[in-house]
Amino acid sequence: MRIVVGVSGGVDSSVACYLLKEQGHDVIGLFMVNWEEEDGSCTAETDFEDVKRVCNKIGIPYFSVNYAKEYYQRVFQYFLDEYKKGRTPNPDVLCNREVKFGPFLEQARKLGADKIATGHYAKVIEKDGLYLLAKADDRNKDQSYFLNQLSQEQLSSVIFPLAEIDKPTVREIAHKLDLSTADKKDSTGICFIGERNFKNFLKTFLPANPGKILDLHGNEVGRHDGLMYYTLGQRRGLNIGGRKGGNGQRWFVVKKDLQNNILYVSQGEDDLLYSDYLLASEMNWIPKIPEKKQFECFAKFRYRQPDQKVRVTILDDSHVRVDFAERQRAITPGQFVVLYDESGICYGGGVIDESFDAQNNKIS
Repeated sequence: MRIVVGVSGGVDSSVACYLLKEQGHDVIGLFMVNWEEEDGSCTAETDFEDVKRVCNKIGIPYFSVNYAKEYYQRVFQYFLDEYKKGRTPNPDVLCNREVKFGPFLEQARKLGADKIATGHYAKVIEKDGLYLLAKADDRNKDQSYFLNQLSQEQLSSVIFPLAEIDKPTVREIAHKLDLSTADKKDSTGICFIGERNFKNFLKTFLPANPGKILDLHGNEVGRHDGLMYYTLGQRRGLNIGGRKGGNGQRWFVVKKDLQNNILYVSQGEDDLLYSDYLLASEMNWIPKIPEKKQFECFAKFRYRQPDQKVRVTILDDSHVRVDFAERQRAITPGQFVVLYDESGICYGGGVIDESFDAQNNKIS
């Protein structure tokens, strides 16, 4: 079988290539350039050098393809639009759906691929002609959260070679092969920002609009640099510590008033951030919408969060209400709610729009 692997210059995709070749497949490495800058902030050039070294070591051909235009149009523009609305988007989820499993898949087919593969920690299970997404065996590294928007066509086309392998084993394999990526640090955060200051990066694309920071009594306690730079529950970077008359506890963001450009904060009143249910839209159901309009399952509201027990009510094909068994802190509009059964099968996910308390008061 010919398999085109999305190689990133990291250890996971490196080992994925090796494992597939060892299984007897015809493996080709394909490196995607999704972001371009002239100031040296983008690591694409360095990463591609690692791709060359790894592919030559393993003995497979490799190519590079530039998707910077597609990424800007399909992912980065969405990212900017969400911040303009005062929300906190997750561009990595969109990158998977719109680029890594979009134009990349098309290019792989042009290279004669029967399947594509990536270094994601996740599983695809075929059952009765349908394709299910599931958590990887290494639950600590599981990345199914970021794949919740994939379609049946996309899932039917992909192999995840690391589905049943844990991260320490991956690094052990890389060391045995003496791969240059064996000790390479895992990439974190938003890919196109990298190690740069987030605020400085964002202000080059969106005009900052400074305004007042008020407490919940309407007292001005500081100035913000622009609502887009803050998220619910944020404690750091408010620069309002040490005020006289405070209770000594840390301040945190509780609300953003876009219409009046006001950032609301509270000191110690953590309960204000807790909600009882959320509304989400743009639901992608895997493999298809459930027949039951109400059911219990588990959910994540952010990556790395332990599964939370919830009750889901399907409002229509793309909208749901998710009630929490236990109140949740700082549910953030723009992020994704991703649903699972108790065994780790992913039902899909959608974009969080709003959250409310038990009295139907809007929290976020």
